[in-house]
Amino acid sequence: MAAAGHGSPSSSLPRRDPPRPPRDGYGVYVYPNSFFRYEGEWKGGKKHGRGKLLFKDGGYYEGEFTDGEITGEGCRIWASSGNTYSGQFVLGEPQGRGIMKYKAGGCYEGELSHGMREGYGHLVDRDGQAYWGWFHDNQRHGQGHMVFRNGDEYEGDWVRDQRQGHGVLRCADGSTYEGQWHGDVFSGLGRMTLCSGAVYRGMWINGHPAAQARRIVILGPEVMDVAQGSSFDLNVQLQQDSGEVAESEDGRVLKISAGVRYVQLPAYSEVSFFKVDKDNPETPFQTPFGFECIAYPLWSPKSGALEPRAALESARGDPLLPRGDREPAAASDTSRGQRDIPGGPPGEALGCEPHCPEDCRRVEQGCARFSDVCLGPPPPGYSPVLFLDGPREKAGGRPRGGLGPGRTPTTQDPPGGSR
Repeated sequence: MAAAGHGSPSSSLPRRDPPRPPRDGYGVYVYPNSFFRYEGEWKGGKKHGRGKLLFKDGGYYEGEFTDGEITGEGCRIWASSGNTYSGQFVLGEPQGRGIMKYKAGGCYEGELSHGMREGYGHLVDRDGQAYWGWFHDNQRHGQGHMVFRNGDEYEGDWVRDQRQGHGVLRCADGSTYEGQWHGDVFSGLGRMTLCSGAVYRGMWINGHPAAQARRIVILGPEVMDVAQGSSFDLNVQLQQDSGEVAESEDGRVLKISAGVRYVQLPAYSEVSFFKVDKDNPETPFQTPFGFECIAYPLWSPKSGALEPRAALESARGDPLLPRGDREPAAASDTSRGQRDIPGGPPGEALGCEPHCPEDCRRVEQGCARFSDVCLGPPPPGYSPVLFLDGPREKAGGRPRGGLGPGRTPTTQDPPGGSR
């Protein structure tokens, strides 16, 4: 019995070995996963020397290779982000010194580690703001100098991308702050000097002064009798809400002004008052006390001449006049007594230029003193008029209103001599 058997021929074809990378010299190699393609120098079957590694997503690296790794000087483009880096590489990552350009705008030049900003460098963001200083973990950290888009400059300590520690802020308007920071705001001891010359020194909490002046208080009686030509003094304090003097404030410029009360005179009144010429109309302005006033000039013996009309423009925006119905008396930035300080940076000058004419004083440790202030003669356009009962009855006139420096009589007051 014989059995005949024939084996089926093998259907498998001999396997083709994948192409091997070049051994030495210059060559091109496509990796089996087809994502990478390299063309450049080889040594011992490894990428070594200068070459270009292309990625299937469109990015590439071109530069130096060492023992098959991206190490040395080179340039890398990331297709996903569009960022470009030129500089030093270690094991495929930017490390050392280099320049990173961001597609969204801005660039960084300096030291890197594992692809992140680490060490000293210069960063310009998309808005044009520039920073020179130290970085850690891709954030500003340590000593640094920052120029902001609005022109402000900061130089000092940074912690995790925020100003923290000691630093100096120089604002574009000339104001400066030097002191402690926390969480990117003033916090701790610091000194703020405004462009007006006003200064605040002391504690800051969350960007605000802890002992900021809230009101201006004129010391002394609420009403003063002032005669024309005689001098008088005014003492002014900047006070906190608690009533304590804001000794941490210096340099705030206070300005005094005077006004004549605008009154309605009864028919029998014998009061000397001012009449404003028609050619020089003066519009009364409202005061915080419920009556209107016309600006009246102040005079100082130091100057030997009349001051300009006392802050008429400022008074219209912030009427600051004496309380009571007396002779034209001087007032300060605020009413006789006290008034809240308008909002704004601490120590800001109110209604006055940074220089100090005779009717202005700079605050020192929360206090200011105006000495030898006098009421000047009536300005041009002001005419003194005396009404008497007889002439007024003969003329049949009855004044409807006027500018009265004397105390305003009431209907119960008997006629009396002029004050």
